[in-house]
Amino acid sequence: MPILSNPPRLIVFAGHAGTGKSTLAKKALPLLIEKTGQDFCFLDKDTVYGAFSSHVMQLCTNNPNDRDSPFYLENLRDWEYSGLLDLARENLGLGINVLLVGPFSREIQAGKIFSAEQLGIPRETHIQIAWIDLIEEEAKRRMQRRGDPRDQWKLEHWNQYATRRIDPPNHPALYRFDNLHFDPAQFEALIQSLVG
Repeated sequence: MPILSNPPRLIVFAGHAGTGKSTLAKKALPLLIEKTGQDFCFLDKDTVYGAFSSHVMQLCTNNPNDRDSPFYLENLRDWEYSGLLDLARENLGLGINVLLVGPFSREIQAGKIFSAEQLGIPRETHIQIAWIDLIEEEAKRRMQRRGDPRDQWKLEHWNQYATRRIDPPNHPALYRFDNLHFDPAQFEALIQSLVG
């Protein structure tokens, strides 16, 4: 492993579907670069695994948009996250900062995402998590409005899906951002917290 002049940063934008994780992470990226003077590798789970998972689910269930059925959760979900974290680990090991985007609800609930040791990343990595909050009713409205076919199972089985909308545990590395009404000043404060 190379000796790094600065410890690498892992910044995660996490939260449930429809909360605006990807939009906010893309808005955050230039601010993070500006404030740290460092570049970041941007890894969004939907971009990295969207086409691959669509192909696998088409082969297995004849539904390329299935991202929430029990079959997907049992047979593909954890492999997507494992591969995404492998990409992050490789970049961090090379001294490249990573901005990671995805729900990560299981990993946050289990505490794994907060531990460099459990993630297998350099021990000195600065880990900061932005958890994007949005009330359930508004998240559902935004998912209906965006019309992404990958939301179909969630919307058709909303009561079942809603039970997975966990509240993340308190942790010093986790910063919550309410995205019901975007507030530039609060977003600026979030970015400042993430860079320390």
